Amino acid sequence: MHPRLSASRQGGGFQSLLRDDGRATPKRWVFLLYDQLNLNLLPFDDSPPEETGILLIESTAKGTSRPYHKQKIAMLISNMRHFAIEAQSEGYPVAYLMTKDYYSVALEKFASVGSIHVIKAAEKSTRDELSPLIDSGLLTVHPHRGWITPMKWFIEAVGAKPPYRMAPFYQKFRQETGILMDGSTPIGGKYSFDSENRSPWDGKHELPEPPVYPKDDIDLEVESLIDSKFSGHPGKADLSALPTTIDQVNAALGYAISVLPLFGRYEDAMTVHSKGLFHSRLASLLNLSRLLPRDVLDRVLSADAPLNSIEGFVRQIVWREYVHHVHVITNGFQDIEVNKTLNTRNDAGWWESDHNGSYRRSSPNHLNQDRSLPMAYWGEQSGLNCLDQTIQSVMEDGWTHHIPRLMVQSNIASLLDVNPRELTDWFHASFIDAFDWVVEPNVLGMGTYALGDAMMTKPYVSGTPYINRMGDYCKSCSLDPRKSCPISSLYWAYLERHRSHFEGNFRMSMPLRTLSKRSHDKKFEDQRVFESVYSSLRAGKVWRPEDLPPV
Repeated sequence: MHPRLSASRQGGGFQSLLRDDGRATPKRWVFLLYDQLNLNLLPFDDSPPEETGILLIESTAKGTSRPYHKQKIAMLISNMRHFAIEAQSEGYPVAYLMTKDYYSVALEKFASVGSIHVIKAAEKSTRDELSPLIDSGLLTVHPHRGWITPMKWFIEAVGAKPPYRMAPFYQKFRQETGILMDGSTPIGGKYSFDSENRSPWDGKHELPEPPVYPKDDIDLEVESLIDSKFSGHPGKADLSALPTTIDQVNAALGYAISVLPLFGRYEDAMTVHSKGLFHSRLASLLNLSRLLPRDVLDRVLSADAPLNSIEGFVRQIVWREYVHHVHVITNGFQDIEVNKTLNTRNDAGWWESDHNGSYRRSSPNHLNQDRSLPMAYWGEQSGLNCLDQTIQSVMEDGWTHHIPRLMVQSNIASLLDVNPRELTDWFHASFIDAFDWVVEPNVLGMGTYALGDAMMTKPYVSGTPYINRMGDYCKSCSLDPRKSCPISSLYWAYLERHRSHFEGNFRMSMPLRTLSKRSHDKKFEDQRVFESVYSSLRAGKVWRPEDLPPV
């Protein structure tokens, strides 16, 4: 083993807990990425552990490449450090490298160990970074065994070119695996029970308390590291809210199974009384590979829960596979024919200056939306209680469940014509479960209409009534949902501005007919509200109806 690959034995904390494997001479070294923290991903099943060394790299450059939420960086680093010790306990030699450089630079510095094996990276950005090392022979790539569907299924069900649709892929998955199937017929008579997953929170069941995990010395050391090295990043690191050890990971899975019975019924509900309701909170663990989807599915399918809960969970797992395939087949949406605009920063306006230097990239922007992300998305109060409550959840936890993401945060940003890439970059930096392959399809393809109809038949936008029906934010909002809330005016103004893009879309025919009956005066007022709300939120100010300029 290259002597510089062994962990320093100076000081305490994690490095003092890590066994010194500096004299280990395994047959091969496997570089496992930050999101490949599972021994079952290793491709050498028939070899004893001592023959396969595991190389892990903790990169400050990666952590500072975006204004990642402190909670996100803390979870990733602590899980990686705990995984290193867990792997050693299973007999694997471990080299844990801490570097200021990116992974490619660090790997090149230690090329004297010979060819290093690597699992295919899930993130396109990392695949691109490692590609020259693969071409040079320094890295030997193996398939990622964490995915449960091959690209072949996707192409057979959906096709290689857009438009892409989830339904045929989901049916293909069910038919190929036999999951929730009775022969060739779906159990319950239909593939999706989405219509039974839309009950608003009615207070009839006790809301679960999210798990709390005891922090060990590694967690405390990581929290201190985050406060020192990443002090300029948003949020706070509190690892009592996140699983980091394998025992805690298993406890998190147990929690998910315990709340599964009511998950389906309240899957789309939002309430000020609970950030997560009955959602599993497992996405971050799945995306780090601490849990593998097949293992989670096995637990869910054997759980005592209603069919709409089990099916809804299975559909979420398959959606994860679906967006990964879409991202791969389109080369991160670079190889897709849709209107694109150039962007020069990836911080969604967090840094006061251009922190990492300008760079130019094209990004899908079907509707030519070009406004900057309002400061309300970084925690400044907006006066819209639904937005303020859900943003507070993100600023505190780096997380909220998928309906606030889609129908509050993405919806309002879309209605304000925020540049889809800025919104995507905000999600990427702010959420503990966000990586490029999952956040870009979800935000560019579904949360906004940046891809046009490549993934969705219509934009996911709404006015006040949907938010009021599926959540209780309006009850404690200073704005009256029927009289003074601006979201419906934002909705109509959005449709008016972009109506040429929606004409001929049968799923938009009803709102467009309603729009056509809207008077000139109302349309003028809608646009006036739009400009007023955006101006206030962009400036980090609370919006009030009296802020509307005089006519």
